[in-house]
Order: sequence, then structure tokens, then C-alpha cells
Amino acid sequence: MLQSPDLAAAPAAPASSPDLGRIAVIANRKSGTNARDNAAIGRAMKAFGAERARRYSWTPGKDPDGSMRRLVETAIREGAQTVVSAGGDGTAMAVAQAALDTGTTFAALPLGTFNYFARGLGLPEEAGEAAAALMRARRHRIRVGMVNGKVFLNNASLGIYPAILKQRESVYARYGRHRIMAHWSVAKTFLRFQRPMHLALEADGSLQARRTPLLFVSRSAFQLERFGLSGAEAISDDSFAVLVGRGDTRADLFRTALRMVTRTAVEGRDYDFIAARSLTVDMRKSRALVAYDGEKSLARPPFDFRMSDRMLNILIPEPDTEDA
Repeated sequence: MLQSPDLAAAPAAPASSPDLGRIAVIANRKSGTNARDNAAIGRAMKAFGAERARRYSWTPGKDPDGSMRRLVETAIREGAQTVVSAGGDGTAMAVAQAALDTGTTFAALPLGTFNYFARGLGLPEEAGEAAAALMRARRHRIRVGMVNGKVFLNNASLGIYPAILKQRESVYARYGRHRIMAHWSVAKTFLRFQRPMHLALEADGSLQARRTPLLFVSRSAFQLERFGLSGAEAISDDSFAVLVGRGDTRADLFRTALRMVTRTAVEGRDYDFIAARSLTVDMRKSRALVAYDGEKSLARPPFDFRMSDRMLNILIPEPDTEDA
């Protein structure tokens, strides 16, 4: 299985003992109420071992980062040495933020819709198998992306993609959380598309003005390679892969979207690529919808993208478990 190239650039810690200590498995209460997810978490808990692992439930609420940090701190006081997110990329992002703040080892189970982070590490997509692979994993240290102090593991974006996520919430609420519904939310958002953004970008000190419907800042080589997009080498170099979408009309966006889905999008025609270790983005609006790993919020520009000063301790499968 493919291992994300961004891991190759990070300083690797020596391989650790298989003993991960006590494990806190943190499940998003909102996404963990259905029978499928509960069964998957149950298989993971069995693989971790009842004497080692304890399940904690998290409700995001109005202060998701604060509530997650308090939950992780509670787990640490109760003996946890490793925290494992049991949910999608949004839950993984929140657990990773708390793990970075507390210095705890972090891992993720693939329980969401897309699971780019867990899949990019080479973990099996079945939760019980992923938990078994984590029990044989080694510790590794990486830098993660941050925008205005908030961690993201896969990507952060401005423009039409956050609008898609907003539309997706209403589609999911009506029809359920299925990948086909995620694709339908894309089409509905494009139909309502109005006009591109006017952005002032400063990438590694270089200034430029751009008119674009989408700014996509990636830290996931796996996600980029899956869609045939540029940037994996930049991520291996511990930089961001910044994709600036091209297109002023709905027709332009539909063509670009089709090329993205069919993995035929081309740099220079459908988007422009910038490699940057730091990026500042300003815009004319007083507030803008920004997306982080599938979550979204209204925030005030400018947006400051930086690599984390501290290293995040993560678990990745040993080579002989990647094809498990």
C-alpha cells in the first residue's frame, strides 16, 4: 500500500517497542451512534485489548478544540499514553490538535467517509485490522499544517470547497452520509456558484494577486496522488502544496470538477501550483468560510499557513503490515 511521501521528509524517531501503553480511543458521539461505526469500534477495541484500551466519547459543541483537549487531558490523567481517533478526518484533526498540545502519541482509525489521513499512512480500511496494525506500529515524528494556529492533517481551503462542505451537511441530513451524496453536494454547489474570490497571496515572501474560485492548501501527498494532482514532491520537502483553481464561470468549474473526478486535471490549465513553506492569504471580505479536513468555520482574514513548531508523534505500520 502507498505510504504518503510526506513521511519520508520528517525526522524519524527510532522504532519503538510494540507496547503503546494504555490507549484512549476517542469516538465522535455524533458520528459514532450508528450500528456500523459502533461495530467497527468494537472490533478495534478487541484488537487493542480490553485491559489496555478505554473508549471515550466526544461531542464537538461550540468549542471543539477546547472540549477535545480537556478530554485528552482527562485520558492522560487516567493513564493513557496513546490517543486514537475513531471517526473521520475531522475527528482525527481534533485529536491530533490535542495530541500536539499535550505531547501524546497519536493514531487514527479509518471510520469516516474518506479517511485520507489513515489511508495515507498505509493502514487497512477495516477498523479491526487497522487496530491490529497499530499494535505492531512504530512511532514517527512529523510536522503538521496549521492555519491561524489550528491544526490540519490533510488540507485547508477557501472558496468553493468550503461551500461544498456547507451544502454537504444539508444533503447528509436529508439522505444520509454516503459518498454518492457527497458528489451530489458538489453538483448543487456549482449550480449556485456566483463569482471568484480576489486574493492577495504571499508565498515564502513572494507577493501576487489572484482571482480564483478555490484556494486549496494540502499536506496530504496521498490525497493529491489519488486525484492526479501536483504537489507530492513539495510535501516530501516539508512544504505545502498550494493549488489555485482556474475558472470564472459555472461551465469552467464543471469542466474542472469532471477532470478532477476522472483524474485528468492538468496544472496550468485547470489550476496553478505553488510550493510554499509559509503562506499568507488576504481578501476583500471581512469574514470567509474556511475548511479544515472536512470541517468548516467562518473566520476573519488574513489566513496564516505555517508548519507546526512542535513535532506530532504518530503511529505508522511497520513495512510487513502495510499490505495486511
